[in-house]
Amino acid sequence: MARSALTGTRVRERRQRIGLKQADLARAAGVSPSYLNLIEHNRRRVGAELLAALARALGVGEAALAEGAESVLFEGLREAAAGAAAEAAPETDRIEEFVGRFPGWAALLAERQARIAVLERAVEALSERMAHDPHLSAALHEVVSAVTSVRSTAAILAESEEIAPDWRERFHRNIYDDSIRLSEAADALVAYLDASPESETGLGSPQEEVEAWLARTGYHVAGLERPHPTPVEALVTGVPELATDAARKLARAHAARYRADAEALPLEPFLAALREEGPDPAALARRLGSGLAPLFRRLATLPEGAGPPVGLVACDASGTLTFRRPTPGFAPPRHGAACPLWPLYEALARPMVPICTAIEMAGRLPVRFLAYAFAETRYPAGFDGPPVTEALMLILPAKGPRSGAERVVGASCRICPRAGCAARREPSIVGIGD
Repeated sequence: MARSALTGTRVRERRQRIGLKQADLARAAGVSPSYLNLIEHNRRRVGAELLAALARALGVGEAALAEGAESVLFEGLREAAAGAAAEAAPETDRIEEFVGRFPGWAALLAERQARIAVLERAVEALSERMAHDPHLSAALHEVVSAVTSVRSTAAILAESEEIAPDWRERFHRNIYDDSIRLSEAADALVAYLDASPESETGLGSPQEEVEAWLARTGYHVAGLERPHPTPVEALVTGVPELATDAARKLARAHAARYRADAEALPLEPFLAALREEGPDPAALARRLGSGLAPLFRRLATLPEGAGPPVGLVACDASGTLTFRRPTPGFAPPRHGAACPLWPLYEALARPMVPICTAIEMAGRLPVRFLAYAFAETRYPAGFDGPPVTEALMLILPAKGPRSGAERVVGASCRICPRAGCAARREPSIVGIGD
């Protein structure tokens, strides 16, 4: 059933809300009151010209009558139907009829579906962390080890009838010590799992303190965008997230780089180029004459709503993560050595070679991303000084469904901004959690 099937109901609701009589609306629209009555009871379809006349008479847009506010319900119910078993598949072609006849039940189902989607994303994120986060694996191992130790010692005491007093005292002491160990390990594990990517306040490391500060600001520091920027000391002094001197030192370094990127790529010209070229790093780099690394960082520091949701991960030459900005559906692990970061480490192994890779986060409704990775080596102290290598991975939501040929071939991707550069890479798919 088309969405226009409930147009009559919306016409009636709008007419009654503004206190317009049915005869007056019919006269304004150029139809008879009896025909309008049939329309309002959804017994007659409304053509394009009549719909436009009714919308003008009611003072609303045509879309408000054609689709109404139920479009969100429709999408929620369709998503709920997508997860139903084949033998119990609901009639998706009658969703609008269901919404029209039982709006309360429809809203309840859509709300439940939204809640289920949130819980599924949380479960997927935790599963991903359990599979690829070495810190979490070690924490789980500590809990299991403590439980096993307590059970083993308790079994000896329960099954052995005659135990020397000194050995019994030793076993009791072991159970006590292992119980304390289990309690502390469980508390640490719960605290670690409760820290969500959106609201982390860190577990004490300076880097996590800086990330918590940036997360609170939306990763956009408006004070550094102005022609006369806010002094760095004013930005980092008294910030509750930056509790240590080491964190404040890292924050100063981040602010200095942020300001350098803002001067090289001013916000207004950057936003104008983004509106015309889209978030494609290749087009933006050519348009702005910029390198990829500062371009990646600028995309990850745009004001909220100025562009698509963007994630960014950076690591040093050892592979240690030095920066993480999560994006919905893609939460970078706290530590490295995880499958979603494979493009980052491939770029680290091939400096100055840009890489574009499609990544799919598996689940009931898989989410696809495009990862652009690039590594560069700098010589801050001159060519005789030690080189500094940094790799960055920009994460953007992929548009459109995955094509069947993409796993095998894929489209070539040119992302190097240098003129005449022939660097290309065939995107590949990294399935996470398959």
